[in-house]
Amino acid sequence: MNLCVIVAAALLTSAMSVPALAQQAAAPTGSPAATVTIPGNQLPPPPLPFGGVIKENAKDSKPWWPPTVVPRKGAPNVLLIMTDDSGFGVPSTFGGVIPTPALDRIAKAGLRYTQFHSTALCSPTRAALITGRNHHSVGFGQISEFATGYPGYNSIIGPENATIGRVLSDNGYATSWFGKNHNTPAFQYSAAGPFDQWPSGMGFQYFYGFMGGESDQWTPYLFRNHSPIYPWLGRKDYNLVTDMADEAIKYMKELNASAPEKPFLVYYVPGATHDPHQPTKEWIDKISRMRLFDDGWEKLRERIFANQKRLGVIPANTQLTPWPDSLPRWDSLSEVKKKIVTRQADVFAAFTAYNDHEIGRVIQAVEDMGKLDNTLIIYINGDNGTSSEGSMMGTPNWLTVANGMLELPEAEYLRYYESWGSAETYPHMAVPWAWAFDTPFKWTKQIASHFGGTRQGMAISWPRHINDVGGIRNQFHHMIDIVPTILDAAGIKAPDMVDGIKQKPIEGVSMAYTFDKANANAPSKRTTQYFEMFANRGIYHEGWYAATTPPEPPWLVGTKPLPPVEQYKWELYNITEDFSQANDLAAKQPEKLKEMQALFMAEAAKYQVLPLDNSVLPRLLTPRPSGTAGRNEFTYTGENLDIPIGNAPSLLNRNFTITANITIPEGGAEGMIVTMGGRFVGYGLYVQKGKPVFVYNLLNLKRYRWEGGVGAEDWLGSSLKPGKHTIVFDFKYDGPGLGKGGTGVLSVDGKMLSEQKMEHTIPFMMAIDESFDVGADTRTPVDESYTLPFRFTGTIDKLTIKTGPEQLAEPDRKAMQDAVKKASD
Repeated sequence: MNLCVIVAAALLTSAMSVPALAQQAAAPTGSPAATVTIPGNQLPPPPLPFGGVIKENAKDSKPWWPPTVVPRKGAPNVLLIMTDDSGFGVPSTFGGVIPTPALDRIAKAGLRYTQFHSTALCSPTRAALITGRNHHSVGFGQISEFATGYPGYNSIIGPENATIGRVLSDNGYATSWFGKNHNTPAFQYSAAGPFDQWPSGMGFQYFYGFMGGESDQWTPYLFRNHSPIYPWLGRKDYNLVTDMADEAIKYMKELNASAPEKPFLVYYVPGATHDPHQPTKEWIDKISRMRLFDDGWEKLRERIFANQKRLGVIPANTQLTPWPDSLPRWDSLSEVKKKIVTRQADVFAAFTAYNDHEIGRVIQAVEDMGKLDNTLIIYINGDNGTSSEGSMMGTPNWLTVANGMLELPEAEYLRYYESWGSAETYPHMAVPWAWAFDTPFKWTKQIASHFGGTRQGMAISWPRHINDVGGIRNQFHHMIDIVPTILDAAGIKAPDMVDGIKQKPIEGVSMAYTFDKANANAPSKRTTQYFEMFANRGIYHEGWYAATTPPEPPWLVGTKPLPPVEQYKWELYNITEDFSQANDLAAKQPEKLKEMQALFMAEAAKYQVLPLDNSVLPRLLTPRPSGTAGRNEFTYTGENLDIPIGNAPSLLNRNFTITANITIPEGGAEGMIVTMGGRFVGYGLYVQKGKPVFVYNLLNLKRYRWEGGVGAEDWLGSSLKPGKHTIVFDFKYDGPGLGKGGTGVLSVDGKMLSEQKMEHTIPFMMAIDESFDVGADTRTPVDESYTLPFRFTGTIDKLTIKTGPEQLAEPDRKAMQDAVKKASD
C-alpha cells in the first residue's frame, strides 16, 4: 500500500479517537500544544533543557516539545496608528474643519489627549515611538538623510535599543508594519543590506510599505519585506492609501484564520499627509464642494480656534497666538493667487479625509473579526506639526523646493490647477495654510522649540479598560511614553537583555494611569521633557517651558545663514496658565529662565543631544557610509533595477561620462539603458525607434533632449544597425558652484550625434522615491515619449559611468567646512 495512504489513514483514526488539542483545557508540558509565558527580562528566553527521554530506540523513548511562547491570558491586540505631517488643528476631532470620523470614533470610544508631543520631525518621532526612548538616545536626532557621525545623529537604532516590535514578537505576538519606514538608514536601502535596520531586523515579522521620508502615492517606492514590488502596474485606479488598508486588512484576516488566539501588533503608518498630497479625484471633488477654505487662512484659524474651545480640547482662557508679519495676509493676495492656494488646501484636506476613511476601514475590520473589545487602539494625528516646506505659494512639484527654487512663475501653478494632486503633480501647499492648521500655536513642522511643531492630537480606545469613555486628558506626554503604555497594557516587562546585549532603559513612562476616570485630572507622570531639532531647543519641567526663538523659518529650507547656536534668544512660558505659548515671561523671570536653560543642558548631555548643529546644506552633503563612497567609476551588465539613490552614482555638480556597450539584435531594439529619477526630475539614456536618446529632466520645468537625426547629422540613418555599438554621453560641468550649467555630447561608435548646452543643472536632489535603473524604468518616465517599463530589448554588455570630483564654489565649500567645524567643536 502507498505510504501516503497509510499515513493518512493513521491520522484519520487518530483524529477520530483523540479530542482536538484546541478543546483541551491545558496542554501538558512537552506536548506539541504546550505554551509558556516568559518573564521577559531576557530575550529571547534561554532554551529549556529537553524534558523527554531518549533511549536506544523510539519505543522506549519519550518525545518532548519546547513550549510555544505566548503572552499572558487576555493580552490585548494593539493597533498603533500614526499619520504624517499633520498639526493639532487639522482633524475635526481637535477642532479642525476637515472631517476625520475614524479619529472621532476612537475619541468617542475612549480618550482624547490634548498635550501629547512629537519631536517635530518624522524619522526622530518614529524612532522615539517604536523604542520608547528619546530620539537622540537611539541615533535619530535628525532624519537619516542628514545623518552625521555622532551617537545621537547617526540614524542607527542600535541593538541596545530593542523596539516594541522585537519585545512583543519575542513574547508571542504577531508583529507587522504597514506604511512609511523612515528608520532604516538611507545608506542601507539596497539589496546589499544589512537588514538588521529594516523592519524585519527590528522585530516586525511582516512589512508592507515604502522606504524613506515620502513617496508618490500613485507609483510608490514600495516593498514587501525586503523585495521591491509594483502593485500599481495595470491598475488605473491604484492609490497607496487604499492599497495599504487593503493589505493590512488582508493580513489581519489571514492571521485570524490561521491563529485566532494569537494577539497582534499592527503598526499602521501611512504616508499621508506628507507631500506629495495625492488623494483620489473622488475625495478632491467631495472636499472642494464643502468650500472649507474660501475665506482664507486667517479666518480658518479663527474658526478652528472657536471649535477647539467648543470641544474643550483647549482651555477656555487659551489665547490665539498672533499671525506673524512674515506671512502674507489673505487680503493681500490677488484673486488668481487665492484660487491657486485654495485648491492646494482642498487637496490637502482631501488627502487627510481620504486617509482617515481608509484608517476607518482598518478599524472596522478589527470589529468585524470580533476583536475590537480587546484591542488597544492608539491613533496619533501626525508625527509633527503641519509641514511648511511647500514654499510661500506652494508648488506642483516639491522637488523644485528641495533644489532651492522657492518661487515659480504663476503660469506653472495654473498649468496644474485642475490636475493638482494627480499623478501629473508632486504637490505641496503654501506656508500660511500650515501655520493655520497648527492652531492655536506658533510655528510648524521642524520647529521643536514650539508646540506648532510638536503638539499632536491623539485618541486611545480600549473597551472595558477605559472607564471614562469620551473623556479628555490634559497630562503632558510624549512619543516615548507609548511603548511603556503598550507594555503595561500587555503585562510585558521591558527586557534587560536582548540577544545578549544589555538594553538601555526605557525613557518613557506609561500613560495607562490616565485610563481610569479617577485619574482624569491627576498630575502628569512625565515631569520633564527636552526638545531639539536643528538646534531649536525646548525644555518642559513641571508646568514651565523654555524655548529658543527660531532665527529663521523652516520654509527657507536652509537658504539663509544662521547665527551660532549659543547666540539664540530664549523664551519662557508658564503653560499651566498659557496653553498656546502666547505670553513670553523671559524678561520678567530671568532666574527661572536660567534654571530651565541649565536643565536643558543637563538633559542634552544625558540623552546624546550634543553637539548642537543648526546646519542644513553641510549635513545634507556630509559624507556618510555608502556603497558609492570613494568610487568614481561604476560598472553594470544586463538588467539592474531598484538601486537606491544612496548606492547610485551621483551626477550632481560635476563632469560625468556614461558609456553603454550594447548589442542590437536582428530586427532592432529599443528601451531604457539607464535612468535615475522620473517625471519630476531625473535623466535617462535610452534607444527609441532605433535611435539613441539622452534626456535631462530639469524639475519638470524643462527637458533637454539629445538624439540623432533631430538637429544633428543622422549618419546612422533611422536606426542603429544590428550588432555591437558604443553609446557615450559626455557632460562637461561649468563649475565651480551649485546647479551650474554645462555642455553634453551624445555620440555613437566615436561619432558625435548631438551637442547641446544646459543653462542650469540640478544642484541638490535627483530623486526621493525613484531608483537608479539599468535596462528598464520602474516608476515614472523621465519624459512622456515612452511607456513603462520600457525594458531594453537588446543586450547591455557593459554600462560604465565615470564621475569627476564635485565642483563646489569656494564660498559654498567654506560655508560647509565652517559649519562642520562648528558642529565638531
